Amino acid sequence: MKQFSELMSGQSLLPIIQANTPGEGVNIARAMANAGLQLVEVVLRTDSSLDALSAIKQEVPELTVGAGTIINARILDDALKAGADFIVTPASSPGLLGAVGRSGVPVLPGVSNTADILLALEYGFPEQKLFPASLSGGAAFLSAVSSVFRGVSFCPTGGVNADNKEDYLKLSNVFAVGGTWVAKPEWIKNGNWEAVTNACSQALSQSV
Repeated sequence: MKQFSELMSGQSLLPIIQANTPGEGVNIARAMANAGLQLVEVVLRTDSSLDALSAIKQEVPELTVGAGTIINARILDDALKAGADFIVTPASSPGLLGAVGRSGVPVLPGVSNTADILLALEYGFPEQKLFPASLSGGAAFLSAVSSVFRGVSFCPTGGVNADNKEDYLKLSNVFAVGGTWVAKPEWIKNGNWEAVTNACSQALSQSV
């Protein structure tokens, strides 16, 4: 099975899609693809999230599409049936790590402290998501743990934005950052897909 970073193929931005309808999800995803992105995460936070994931897979086939906000085996099963190419969790537990480890797709488990990092590592996940990054110590925390967990690399999300993403990306143990700042709610509400494309393009061009 591929590591999560391999799936990203050098893409340093993990863009997060939160869609209220399948059509909205497709429009966001297409706008992101127009910026050159190859991979997106659909967070399962709305009633239409799973349908949006499936619609994006069908309508924007060039994208690798994963599911986020996976917190138990039932939601994991629903996401895999919807066609998720990868799985992202907001937190880690022995039960959840065991389930996602058997999923057969790349997984990015969520951690927020050193105990979580060790637990995920024990379950075979050297690539992890720090969440919520800004409330879990941010770039300073990741810098501090780099010498302790030398084989672990991170994709921080939660409070990451255009102003601070480079603080994370310059760290040797960060391979990407995730966030919603490239698809602001007001842009989605107004159907301003060009703004999404422009924000994603800018994020990619500024990445170190």
